[in-house]
Amino acid sequence: MEDKIIIGMDLFPTLKMGWLNGWILLCLFYITYGVSLMTFTKDVRAKLFYYDRSRWSKKQRAFYAIGKVSVLVYLVLIIFTPLKIGANVFIPGIILFLLGLVGFIITLSNFKNMPPNQPATKGFYIISRHPQVLMLFISGLGICIVIGSWLALFILIISKFFGHFRTLAEEETCLEQYGDSYHAYMKRVPRYFLIKTYLKEEENVKKY
Repeated sequence: MEDKIIIGMDLFPTLKMGWLNGWILLCLFYITYGVSLMTFTKDVRAKLFYYDRSRWSKKQRAFYAIGKVSVLVYLVLIIFTPLKIGANVFIPGIILFLLGLVGFIITLSNFKNMPPNQPATKGFYIISRHPQVLMLFISGLGICIVIGSWLALFILIISKFFGHFRTLAEEETCLEQYGDSYHAYMKRVPRYFLIKTYLKEEENVKKY
């Protein structure tokens, strides 16, 4: 029992209602997100949320649906899992969560400040084509650590795996909408972080 408290991570956490559960961090994240969106114009919000799915393949639609379901399971697990207050994992988890949250808000600001008819390519977008996805993952990873759940972490990874195929579809739309400028951007900036795959990424987009 003592080792378990020190490590602070469980495969299957004990689920229960409580005031000190992971839902607190979810509320903090979404309230901050909502306040940020209030500063967006209607056109910028439309650009942020709308992408054409009319030409998605059955595979894309199926993966998108699986990703949505896995996110829902992940959120329910967080809501009913108590925070590991006092465990060694708590502080590192909170730090990761806050880094992801602050980074996410900065990427939203970067996105907001770009002209509506241009892709976002400045700020955090110079190190990642999808910094919002990256920051969401960092913040979600922090929550998994704070609640000490390997299961939540596994589901988070699964959701990001299936979400990757939606990212490919979005890039295909951006290639069609912005043409050569986005093609050059893909060559210059990694999809997520650090690793570049150059023109092969365009070929991968077309496969899905």
